[in-house]
Amino acid sequence: MRRVVAFVAAAVLVASACGANDSSLVVYSGRSENLVGPIFESFTEETGIEVEVRYSPSEDLALLIQQEGDQSPADVFISQSPGAIGLLAGQGLLAELGDDTLGLVPTEYRSAGGLWVGLSGRIRVLVYNADLVSTADLPNSIFELTDSVYAARVALAPANGSFQDFVTGLRELHGDDSALDWLEGMERNQAATYANNSSIVQAVARGEIDMGLVNHYYNLRALAENPSLPSKNHFFDDAGSLVIITAAGILSTSQAREDATRLIEYLLDADAQEFFSTETFEYPLASGSTPAAALSSLASLESATYNFDDLSGGLARSRELIDASGLEAP
Repeated sequence: MRRVVAFVAAAVLVASACGANDSSLVVYSGRSENLVGPIFESFTEETGIEVEVRYSPSEDLALLIQQEGDQSPADVFISQSPGAIGLLAGQGLLAELGDDTLGLVPTEYRSAGGLWVGLSGRIRVLVYNADLVSTADLPNSIFELTDSVYAARVALAPANGSFQDFVTGLRELHGDDSALDWLEGMERNQAATYANNSSIVQAVARGEIDMGLVNHYYNLRALAENPSLPSKNHFFDDAGSLVIITAAGILSTSQAREDATRLIEYLLDADAQEFFSTETFEYPLASGSTPAAALSSLASLESATYNFDDLSGGLARSRELIDASGLEAP
């Protein structure tokens, strides 16, 4: 292939609201409402099961679940990144999923221990301004970006979860020393830092910066709204184009595992997978699903792959290396 504490009161309120309804689920979602909310609404319409959702960054929700322990009201955790859900899996906070659920997803996109399944995938790319950058000047390797020719031309989002997952993947594939060397090289090369992927794509499109590291779908969404934008996606031939997945698991403390399983399986059915692909431009991960026309087949891309289970204990270390490199969020 081409390759925390402040949340407790609100969580208790959610628990109280759901306790009055036997056919209800509490979902902690690291995915924003516009990305999964319509699917939850459809699920409730079809099954009669109410879904109470708490939206917040995946890492914050994972820390909240740790703090709540046996008192967590959450039934299902949906993570924007494999790192946050892997953290919970590594601490025994997720229940084993059934074989029927696990079988909906290829083995490479689910937990080896059967604790979570992937829902959708994103690929790390280099978005660039075609008016400012020649295709001949685009790097084949992520490691080329530390060369002087790219000085002050590349944008990063060091506080963003997907960037941190990328660093974890880089560590898994090349080791901590190489990952730190790359991060320090980007800092020396005066990489510009932004808050998130969207702000990088916007900056590239308006010519504020030549290029930046993002997930592939951010630019596809921008182009869908304005096809005249000069921003384009470039895929690396190495770890620069990692596949990063969103994932879902059931909390080991859940008293509604049957309904929770129905929700996860609903997120993997054809309609939900098509929604992810056509509305958010992500790669559907359920077996037999087909990407939207705007997406290349995953099999046709030389995107780097790695063991997603290895991210379970890697997030904190990746943040340490990012901080040690001198890269700072804006």
